[in-house]
Amino acid sequence: MIHLFFDNDGVLVDTEHLYMEASQWVLAEQGIALGAAEYVDLFMRQNRGLLHFADAHGWSADRLQAMRARRNERYAALLAREPVMLDGVAETLATLHGRAPMGIVTSSRREHFDIIHARTGLLRYFDFVLAEGDYPVSKPDPAPYLAAIARTGADPSACLVIEDSERGLRSALAAGLRCAIVPSRLTRGQRFDGAWRVLDDVRQLPGVLETL
Repeated sequence: MIHLFFDNDGVLVDTEHLYMEASQWVLAEQGIALGAAEYVDLFMRQNRGLLHFADAHGWSADRLQAMRARRNERYAALLAREPVMLDGVAETLATLHGRAPMGIVTSSRREHFDIIHARTGLLRYFDFVLAEGDYPVSKPDPAPYLAAIARTGADPSACLVIEDSERGLRSALAAGLRCAIVPSRLTRGQRFDGAWRVLDDVRQLPGVLETL
């Protein structure tokens, strides 16, 4: 039996642009403009985010922590009011439900994850959730997916990860897992070397699982 491990942001819900907006907002307070391409590189590919700007501008640890807190508050407010559902996700999960054990493996903070899914209705399809704090190091480190393997007791050869970014792909591959990519609006055009499949739409997932 195949086990499915889904990323959250960009795969199940359309939230990455809101995190970018919150990051742009807090940096703008410091007179720093953050473009979309730079955001994708620093936040989604390198996983350095605000730390990059702290190093570049010599900010103290306390200042960096305060900016992260303001960014996180802004992001939470955006999540609470903006629509986040992605087309095709609910119907795909309903189709897969009962055919394979499914879990969510996300780098999202638990508080943000809970805000997102307070109104999606998607969690009923999943057997478990691993979020920030449930493993020692975030993606692209393999720790999140190694934690998922340990949680399920599944053989890695019987697992498939569904991701939208290079960072998530690297995490899955480093854990010894196959990974299907469904690019999001911010990750289209990235290189996905080593991916098992690159899909145009999440609704293709049930069909390609038949090939496993």
